[in-house]
Amino acid sequence: MKILIALGGNALLRRDQVLSAENQIENIRSAAAQLARIALAHTLVITHGNGPQVGLLSLQAAAYHGVAPYPLDVLGAQTEGMIGYLLEQELANLLPVSRTITTLVTRVEVDAHDPAFKHPTKPIGPMYTRAQAQLLAKENGWRVAPDGAGFRRVVASPQPLKVIGLQAIKWLLEHDAIVIAAGGGGIPVARNAVTTASTGVVHGGVHSALHGVEAVIDKDLCSGLLATALDVDCLIIATDVAAVFTDWGLPTQQAIDHVTPQVLASIRFPEGSMGPKVAAARKFVLATKKRAVIGSLNEIENMLLGKAGTTISMEGATAV
Repeated sequence: MKILIALGGNALLRRDQVLSAENQIENIRSAAAQLARIALAHTLVITHGNGPQVGLLSLQAAAYHGVAPYPLDVLGAQTEGMIGYLLEQELANLLPVSRTITTLVTRVEVDAHDPAFKHPTKPIGPMYTRAQAQLLAKENGWRVAPDGAGFRRVVASPQPLKVIGLQAIKWLLEHDAIVIAAGGGGIPVARNAVTTASTGVVHGGVHSALHGVEAVIDKDLCSGLLATALDVDCLIIATDVAAVFTDWGLPTQQAIDHVTPQVLASIRFPEGSMGPKVAAARKFVLATKKRAVIGSLNEIENMLLGKAGTTISMEGATAV
């Protein structure tokens, strides 16, 4: 089978952990053990989140006053290389030397006029108390929002439209490589409007220039887009919770075992956390008629076997 596994940024660096290299390596090493076993039997594409990491880089950049802070698209590229390297290293230590593992720094096209730029929802960086978040928001001009028990900075998260460099990913997979791509949702780029000299008409065409934008694309929505483009057999979204729950955080919360995308559409989920995961899984299943699973990073193999997480498919739904 061809499988795409999307590793959550919070799964690779838990909400309660210090943003240290040691903690990330430990968590990636744990995930790599499962990924390596899957790679021995299947064709594998890996994507990953970068919310905690890109937020930390942004904080570090802001602390140095010698130059202006780097924009989020550049910081996103840095996290793609960093996390991709760590994943490559741990996988390579577990797999035969002959197995190729490749990390691709991946651009993803978005619409420069996406309404998300006026309504930031994507959490990045560490967790703060309410008081800390309000102070930082005032000092830095940030927007902040609740995330679990704390608060985090939120930034624009435009819809991914197209994964650039898809041909390279397909070629590598055809040659039995493990591909790590579209990390952190990919580097967000948009097309400039261009003016036709003879008519003065402004338009944005396929040949107009691309430029980076100040945003972080949701990893799950991009992973679903890539999974559809690659026609994978199963999309696995690994996060820091065991499954998709109804009434999350309430005494009545209940895990969903197996559900259709149509049923999921009738349930509301938080925008900055489970919402994009459910949306990505739904779109993938509706587009391909294949299967998607959402669940814990520690249960990737069981998720693939249908023994853990929430399975979304066109048939076999349980009532919720």
